[in-house]
Parts: sequence; structure tokens; C-alpha cells
Amino acid sequence: MKILGIDPGLQLCGYAVINSNGSGEKLVEAGVCRTDSKAPMEQRLVQIAQDISSLLEKFRPDCVAVEDLYSHYAHPRTAILMAHARGVILAAACQSGTDVKSFAATRIKKSLTGNGRASKQQVQRSIKSLLGLVKLPEPADVADAIAAALCCANSVTKNLELK
Repeated sequence: MKILGIDPGLQLCGYAVINSNGSGEKLVEAGVCRTDSKAPMEQRLVQIAQDISSLLEKFRPDCVAVEDLYSHYAHPRTAILMAHARGVILAAACQSGTDVKSFAATRIKKSLTGNGRASKQQVQRSIKSLLGLVKLPEPADVADAIAAALCCANSVTKNLELK
């Protein structure tokens, strides 16, 4: 199974493609899609949609894994802005016919570290270990995208085991 993990963002969208089979997961590619922070919102959203559509066309994943929105009471505007990016990502995936799975940040962290409140560094170390990487995945947007993809792979594996 090929999974595209995405960490939504208006300036940087992290992405990661993994192959998952019964014996484990392998990282195919990871990186970021960037937008011009000075461009109007609508142009940035179009760029995100185009970049995600290109990734979907290039890799033809079986599934797209995206982190759910989280809103801190002190910063509600951030969640609203992220919702714009997440919306165009979900629309691009749906338009391509790709299955979409959403996961809470705490579920992603727990799936990788056993702790839903794990730090970013703990998640990065778990990713490095699980995938046999030479160094920690960076930037954080890439690590978050890899984590979402791995969480999706874990949930699919568990669902298959239950059947």
C-alpha cells in the first residue's frame, strides 16, 4: 500500500510517501511544498492545490493521511487559516479519487511513540528508528507528514488483523 502523508500549512506543506507491506514501511520520498507568503490567500491556496495534485499524479497513492485540525484557545485564527490549506488538500485528494484518512495529532503521536503527548523530538527519533533513517527527519513539517503516513499504515494493519 502506498500512502501520502501531508502536514497542511499555508507557507509550508510537508509531504511524505511511504510504501507499507506486511514486513514494514519504507520511505519513498519526503519534502515540502512552499507558497509565497506575500501572495494573496487565494493564490497560495491554488498553489497548494496544484502541488498536491502533482504529488497525487506522480505517486498515485492508495490513501492520503492528513492530520486533523487542532485549535488552541489562544490562537483560533491559526486553525482557521490552516483549515483553508487542509480544505484544498482534501478537495484535491477527493477529486483524484484517492481515499482520505484523518488522524488527531495525539493519535499520530501515540501510534509512533506510545505517548499521545510526545514531543516533536520523540516523534522524530521514532521515525528515524522505524524507517532506519541516517538522520532525524527535518524540517518539522516533513516529520509530521511522515508521522501521519506511518499512523495510517499502522491503522490499516490493525484493521486487517481484526478482520
